Order: sequence, then structure tokens, then C-alpha cells
Amino acid sequence: MKFGGTSIADQHCVNNVAGIVVTHVKKGFEVVVVVSALSGVTDQLLEASEKAKHRTLNEVLEILSTIEKRHLALAKETIGDEILRKETTKAVSENLEELRKVLTGISYLGEATPRSKDYVLSFGERLSAPILCGALRDHGLKANYYTGGEAGIVTDSNFGEALPIMKITKDRVQKIIGSSLEAGNTPVISGFIAESEDGSITTLGRGGSDYTAVIVGVASESDEVWFWTDSDGLMTADPKIEPLAKTIPEISFQEAIEMAIFGAKRMHPRALEPAIQAGIPVRIRNVFKPDALGTLITEEKRVKSEGVVKALTLSQMLR
Repeated sequence: MKFGGTSIADQHCVNNVAGIVVTHVKKGFEVVVVVSALSGVTDQLLEASEKAKHRTLNEVLEILSTIEKRHLALAKETIGDEILRKETTKAVSENLEELRKVLTGISYLGEATPRSKDYVLSFGERLSAPILCGALRDHGLKANYYTGGEAGIVTDSNFGEALPIMKITKDRVQKIIGSSLEAGNTPVISGFIAESEDGSITTLGRGGSDYTAVIVGVASESDEVWFWTDSDGLMTADPKIEPLAKTIPEISFQEAIEMAIFGAKRMHPRALEPAIQAGIPVRIRNVFKPDALGTLITEEKRVKSEGVVKALTLSQMLR
């Protein structure tokens, strides 16, 4: 189950996500959770990295202060147990202190390499994962959190758009996450980030949390991968433009990739590649309507359109 930034935006959203996970675990499912950064945080980190590069450290610290207040407030609001709350806020504060040191170093050097930028951007998910993990534990689950690298995802060194080395990744994920599940834990993994073979933190590009979920799903031989979003699934058109748009109940991988390439915003086309190779279905569901089944993406094109086309997408080019 992958949850995006809007799914954990506030106390209500985090409790909703925790409820979804707890419900499925109590039904007997082994659930692996992948979480994105809070909405807007990755852009803030990118801005902080750019400002550090130009040695405007005061502005960097202002951004960090905003990020810190938001995450600490969310942890305090969502975790009732005092001991769990203290553990979580400690983990968040330690990550923030490490981030502060990294950005200070960049400001002294006046340079942000692709490697250092990936390191900075990794903190969005490294801050959100402990909070969701703490919330799950507060709801009575045994849970532990991992960065993508700690979970076993190994990539090449193409910083910013790293590609997984699936053979190594599969062996490591099965050992690490498999052991966690066997111990009765619910693993919470930070999406978007991984590690190269030499241990450097890498990122998987925009939409990388979806990619993480599919990589982990394939490596752990999951039955399905679910993307929980703020949409009912893939739609016949953009509902903001066409109010009569409907959810597509089932679609093939090829059709879904075509929709993503030509304007649909529910996934990154590259994220589906490991699922296609392994034949693992992917489902897009609405986190705010957990009883709705959403859109199932499978190998075969089993549902025919009643009309001329199945869906319309819009791609605008700016001059």
C-alpha cells in the first residue's frame, strides 16, 4: 500500500490511513506500507538546497523552521501515547538536525552536486515515515520504519533518476522485509529514495514513491500493489474539466502507460515496469473512499469500451 502526501496531510488523514492499514492487517493480510513526503515538502527541500547553494543560509533556516513545525505538530496531534510520541518526535528532530548540517555544508561550499541534492531531498520521506509508523503503533499495530535503502532497494548511481538493480534488490527486500513480516510487524518504507551499491542515497525521480511501492511489491512477491490517492482511480477524463467523468474499473498496463504519457496524473509510467515484468496487478484506490474498488491495472485488456474510446487525456505544451 502506497500513500501519497495528500493522504497524510493532517491529523484526520493520518488517522484515516492508520485505520485502513489496521483494518486489512486484522483481516489477516500482510501489509507493507510505502509513504511519500508530506505534500509540498519535497519542493521546499529543493528550494532550500538552491538557497544553500547561493549561500543565503538565513532563508534556508526559515524553510527548515517551517518544515520542523509542521512535522512536529503532526506527530503530536496524531500519536496519543506519550512514550510513542516522544520516540517519534525524537526521530523527526534527529533527522532535521542532520538535514540542517547537510544544508549548512552546502552553503559553505556554495555547491550542490546531484549526489548532495538527492541526500537533501531524501529527508521528506525520512520525516514522514516515522510519523506514520508511530500512528500505526498508536493504533495497536507492531510496526517499524525503513528508508528505501534500509528496506533493501539498491539502484545505480544515476542521482535524481536512479534505476533499481532488481536482482540484488529482490534478495535484500525478501530478507529484510520478509523477516519483518514473519515477526508480525507492518513495515513502513519511505518512498522515492533508495541507495546505490556503495551506500549513497539516491532518488527515483518524480513519482518515485509509486516506483518504490511496485519495486517492493515485486521483490516481496505481493499479491497486488495498491496506490491510495485522492482520486477514485483512473478516470475517463479529468473530472475538473468534465464533471461526467467516470472511474475506469479495469484497464491494461499498456493502456495505463499510454494514459500516463499523454497527460493522466495518477502515476509515473516507469513505475509500472517492474509490475509488468512480474505480472503483479496494480490497483488505484481513493483513500477517502476506502470501500470503493478503484481501478485495477492488469496484464490483459479484458474490459472493452462501450464507446469509441475508453478515456481522454490532455497534455498542454507551453511556449
